Amino acid sequence: MPFRDRTDAGRRLARALIGYKDQHPIVLALPRGGVPVAAEVARALDAPLDLLLVRKIGVPFHAELAMGAVVDGSAPLVVRNEDIIRMARVSEAEFAAIRDHELAEIKRRRICYLGERPHPDLKGRVVIVIDDGIATGASIRAALRAVRKQKPSRVILAVPVAPTSTLEELSDEADEILCLEDHEPFGAVGAYYADFGQTSDEEVTALVAGSPVQSPARAGTR
Repeated sequence: MPFRDRTDAGRRLARALIGYKDQHPIVLALPRGGVPVAAEVARALDAPLDLLLVRKIGVPFHAELAMGAVVDGSAPLVVRNEDIIRMARVSEAEFAAIRDHELAEIKRRRICYLGERPHPDLKGRVVIVIDDGIATGASIRAALRAVRKQKPSRVILAVPVAPTSTLEELSDEADEILCLEDHEPFGAVGAYYADFGQTSDEEVTALVAGSPVQSPARAGTR
């Protein structure tokens, strides 16, 4: 079993990313499972921790099969998987209904996790995007594209574990991809953790609240 739990995965990922500490990065986590991993990285790199609120848009009869994803923002970014939409024969009305349901969940989570806390300005910054693992890559692809729109200087995708083929498919979405364990065939992310219990809303809120909004190097510069 490669990882004891998400904290263990985060500490190991932090050791692999420590070279970025002097570049004063911003760490962005995908809730909920990515937050305990990212918190360890942010702590080691003395970096601010923020959230990338992204939701999978699953097909009506099989919610785990992603036909797209949506990312929070003033103009939410929607990524569509046209092959899955056609294969599942999903109408535009069905797609829109599920998209709007996921947007409502994003709004709930934003209020729950962040309250009035402002998002950090990513323009010109080194940004490290973290999740606890990748399966299909639909959610992380949407997240990376949303980050790109904010014009960071460099985008690093860092995950403990992922399928080899999915990492190859994501190679154009980030400037660098760091994955501690990649496998083919893959299975489920949870199979690579001894403890893969659900991360609670309360845990996410506490971890984010314990991190500064911006790194000390940028404090007072805006």
